[in-house]
Amino acid sequence: MKTTRKIVAIGGGELKMLETADIDKRIIELTGETRPKALFIPTASGDADGYMDTFETCYGNHFGCQTRTLNLIQSPPAFEKMATLVLDSDLIYVGGGNTYRMMKIWRRLGLDTVLAEAASRGIVLSGLSAGAICWFKYGCSDSRSFSDNAEWDYIRVSGLGFINAVYCPHYHSEKREVAFSKMIEKRGGIGIACDNNAAIEIVGNRYRVLTSTPTAKAYKLFKRSGHTIVSELPQDSEYLPLDDLLKRR
Repeated sequence: MKTTRKIVAIGGGELKMLETADIDKRIIELTGETRPKALFIPTASGDADGYMDTFETCYGNHFGCQTRTLNLIQSPPAFEKMATLVLDSDLIYVGGGNTYRMMKIWRRLGLDTVLAEAASRGIVLSGLSAGAICWFKYGCSDSRSFSDNAEWDYIRVSGLGFINAVYCPHYHSEKREVAFSKMIEKRGGIGIACDNNAAIEIVGNRYRVLTSTPTAKAYKLFKRSGHTIVSELPQDSEYLPLDDLLKRR
């Protein structure tokens, strides 16, 4: 039985334009299957039809996966059916959107417990933006931007907690640097930030940075002497100890 935890958290990028293709190939490779069963969970986008079509085109037609979608907004399936669909998958890809709303729905329906079981079975857990934040303890989220209120700021949203860190997507592309540094300075914790087209790959107790463009990078943030320290993470084909990433140094 598969037991090694496998997570790929992508900072952003246009799936439709295959901007993250090199990262997507690695996600598929991690399953060890030729035609893996790929489950798309588009809760954060409100189960947007266009997003589902994009996933099917990319992961199905382009990469050759057997694609399925788990819709939870209008008529969510019974818990048993939902659990069967998730646990029968080789990889799970969570789309971007409103992280706060997504996590609230998942917890209400019990999907959080099912995904914890999926993690323990070694099913590959992946996703972009909100779909990356969800695997961490917390995330730097723009969920308030989805409301009618023109004045909003980034908030710290609780994720599933599989990785004890705070994740920030779209680090440079959406200029989240200042907001994320302030969040770490105020609330503490280890911050992991990814640019668009960059991702953190975690396999067991090791990690490495993946990129699909030469300029994409990933960073570590932590609080020291009342200030936030920011350091660029090495881009190396070799895995590094996850414990070192999660320490304040």
